[in-house]
Parts: sequence; structure tokens; C-alpha cells
Amino acid sequence: MAKIDVLDDSVSLTEPTMVEGLPGVGLVGKIAADHLVEAFDMVHYANVYCQGVPKVAVYHEDDPSLSTPVRIYADEEHDMLVLQADVPIAPGAATELATCLSDWFDEMRVTPLFLSGLPTEKTDEVPALHAVAAGAGADRLADVGLDAPDEMGLISGPTGALLHHAIENERTAIGLVVESDPRFPDPEASRVVIKQGIEPLTGVEVPVENLVERAEEIRNAKEQLARRMQQADEESTQAQPLRMYQ
Repeated sequence: MAKIDVLDDSVSLTEPTMVEGLPGVGLVGKIAADHLVEAFDMVHYANVYCQGVPKVAVYHEDDPSLSTPVRIYADEEHDMLVLQADVPIAPGAATELATCLSDWFDEMRVTPLFLSGLPTEKTDEVPALHAVAAGAGADRLADVGLDAPDEMGLISGPTGALLHHAIENERTAIGLVVESDPRFPDPEASRVVIKQGIEPLTGVEVPVENLVERAEEIRNAKEQLARRMQQADEESTQAQPLRMYQ
């Protein structure tokens, strides 16, 4: 049965912001989500049992306890949630995931932040970040001055399906699109998402020194998952331009 199984009822949240961390291009969302969970020592708040989520068990280093592949972590102090995923989610399954989560979002008054990489050949410049929104999310973007995209495009993969669901059901959602390496895990793109997107939208300062210092370690640790995402394009969240007059 589809459900969000809350594990810690002692956590008190008020209209939290939830950062989505599904694997995608550059593993931008995955790296950012994992970093937030670690940086704030977030509580394993809930397990996600939704149709379309692979029925596998996950184990972690130095911990004998098994967990579900998609989980929600919470930080009561900063009124923040993180959706952490250790497996790819197919777009069709993401629609089921969105439907499964939507009632819980309404009950908890959650505003989701969806993260997507825009495949870009690496340069020495800081990756550019753009923001999009559904529902009342546009007002929130205007309040913090985040830039809109400078060209037409689309967001595909599971994050695209989740954003589509928000549009279709007139729900509030925000999407953060950042230039990222299409071939390798991209901690720098995740740093930009955190500092330029998540921080202003949540009002929470996130330490990223460890993310920068461990960039090579993170790339190596995530490389196998990145290769898997490249081999399964439809499961890989990404933004792409629609140049209609070229």
C-alpha cells in the first residue's frame, strides 16, 4: 500500500521546505541532498512506500540496519525536509510517486524544491543557476530575486514528471536548474544550487566547505551511479534547451 511511514512523531515542522534529491544529470540533486542530511545531522523522519519505487533494501557503511531506497529526512531547527533517493526513479514511476506524496505534502504544507542539471560542457566559469515555478512558487522566486531561464527549455526525467504533476494539480513547486557536467558527478554544480538557490529560498545558511574540500572523493564515490544514469536516459533528470529556430 502506498504510504509515507513517519518514524519520528517527536519532530515538529511548520510549513517546511523539502529539497528533492533524485539522481539525475551530474547527480546535482543527489549530492546536494546527501550534503544537507550530513551537514545538519538530519533525522531519518519517514520511509517512502510508493508504487514505482524499486522494492529493494539499502545498507550503509558501518551500519547493520537496512533502510528503504527512498527516504525523508527532517531538520526541525531549520523547518526543512530532504527527499533522499539511492536508486533511479523512472518518469512513469515518478508520476505515481508524486500522487503518493501529494496528500502528505498538503497535510504537512510542504513546499518542494526540485533540482535538475542542465548538461553543459565544463568551463572555468561558475555554473549558471536559473529558477522556475508552479503555482505560488513564482512569488517566492521574486521575493529572493532568483533569475528566470534565459532561453526556452524543458525538464525531463522523474523531476520533470514531478513538476508536471504540480502544474496539472495547481500545486506550488519550485525548480532549480543549474549547468552541470553531463558525464561525471558535479559537486560544484551542487554547491551553486545550495548557495544560490536553497539558501535564499529557505533562509538557512548551509556550510559547504566540506563539500568543496571533498569534491574528488564525492566524484569517485558517486561515479558508478552516474554511469548508470547515463545508460538510462529516461530515468535521468535533466533540463535541456528547446531551440526552435536553429
